[in-house]
Amino acid sequence: MKNSHKVGLTLGKFAPFHKGHQLLIETAIDEVDELLVLIYDDPVINIPLATRAGWIREIYPEITVIEGVNSPNDTGYTPEIMKIQEDYVLGLLGDLSISHFYSSEPYGEHMGIALNAINRQVDVSRNIIPVSATKIRKDSFRNKEFIHPKVYRDLITKVVLLGAPSTGKTTLAEQLAAHFDTQWMPEYGREYWEQNQVNKRLTLEDLLKIAEIHIEREDALVLQANRFLFSDTNAITTYLFSLDYHGTALKALENLAKAAEKRHDIIFVCDTDIPYDDTWDRSGDVKRKTFQQKIIEDLEDRNLNYYTIKGTVAERIEQVSKVLSAAENRKF
Repeated sequence: MKNSHKVGLTLGKFAPFHKGHQLLIETAIDEVDELLVLIYDDPVINIPLATRAGWIREIYPEITVIEGVNSPNDTGYTPEIMKIQEDYVLGLLGDLSISHFYSSEPYGEHMGIALNAINRQVDVSRNIIPVSATKIRKDSFRNKEFIHPKVYRDLITKVVLLGAPSTGKTTLAEQLAAHFDTQWMPEYGREYWEQNQVNKRLTLEDLLKIAEIHIEREDALVLQANRFLFSDTNAITTYLFSLDYHGTALKALENLAKAAEKRHDIIFVCDTDIPYDDTWDRSGDVKRKTFQQKIIEDLEDRNLNYYTIKGTVAERIEQVSKVLSAAENRKF
């Protein structure tokens, strides 16, 4: 009696994963009992294999994701290339029998034959989901309707500006957002401080709340961002303020500061080379320089890479732009 258990397979680079891929996977889920997704590695595409696999595992926890380390990079339909691809897939599968092979590409025909599986092609003409990974890599913002939020967050380069009070973070973050036509996250701590401070002081609980709400707002802005999101400060700064105010910090805030080490892709430290803005709510230029040193020492203790930026707003924008340009080239 023929085995009625249907096992589907699809493969690709998924760089990035988009709604066309989702249509393919969801069609397969509806038609088979078990689905395998093989993700090819590719040194040319700088979205890590683990990141791409993580997207699919998180969105579709019920399917099996296989990370195809050292997968072949040859493309085309010569007999030699097709055999390389077939041998690689068959070698990974071992004795596992595939009943349905899913794709939106011509290679479905020869791969289906090699697997002795039904060649199931979905939306080959891209009429249902008119997008491609290439289009998304060129402009994810214009194609964001085709990208799952979990994926889109990883496509945005998250930039944080650190520095003591009166180092130009707010002005620069706002100007960078305008320059790159994107969003920026204001320092929530300032808004909260203006509404809740008592004798220029905040409680330990206040400081934790600041970090938590700042993160919530930042997460929402990522989904509206275009290529970059610029944030004025992070939980590490709030943690340092807590130590400075109280000599201690709540464990929850310490944990948020630890998580902040991996929250942003690029860290800039605004230098103290601009004139000090001596407003009533600040503690003086000497305090600015002292706190600036604490920020730098903390970053170094955490072994975090950062870029120091100096000069006028225009000069700082130029410095940031050079770093971001290099980072984008590495990303895609």
